[in-house]
Amino acid sequence: MRERRAARESRRAREFEAFVAGAGGRLLHAATLLTGERPGNRTGDTDAAQDLLTAALARTYARWDRLRGEDPYERTRQELAALFAHRARRYRRPRGGVLDRLTPRERLVLVLRLYEGVAEEQTAATLGLPVERVRAICTRAVSLMRTAAPPHPGRPPAHGHPAGAAR
Repeated sequence: MRERRAARESRRAREFEAFVAGAGGRLLHAATLLTGERPGNRTGDTDAAQDLLTAALARTYARWDRLRGEDPYERTRQELAALFAHRARRYRRPRGGVLDRLTPRERLVLVLRLYEGVAEEQTAATLGLPVERVRAICTRAVSLMRTAAPPHPGRPPAHGHPAGAAR
């Protein structure tokens, strides 16, 4: 009996490790976008993202045997979104990341819709919001990112406005 249980636990751990090895990088990037931190810095700038992802992965691992055909990536993404929404107050201050000018809710909607490619209906269900509200939040977030984005060298500013000009 113990041997069977030990074998099952070992198999479970190997499966989960393989999942994390394959999906961990993308999930960490999503968590970094959500927390508004600067990715790729060695100074501990992504500690909050790593903590968020670790908590989401722990919840997925706790349910691993009960997933029964459910996509573990989808489960972890839902856990990540739920944890972020619950802890959103912690991520209001800008931290130098790509999306740090957005509110936590705008970041969450933008990451789910555009980075993760989650449908409006599924995003709305995950967040407990009407589809129209998700659409409006996403539209506003995209608009803010477009107007606030610095121009690329050798490329004209968006909408024909000179860089730094009032819009």
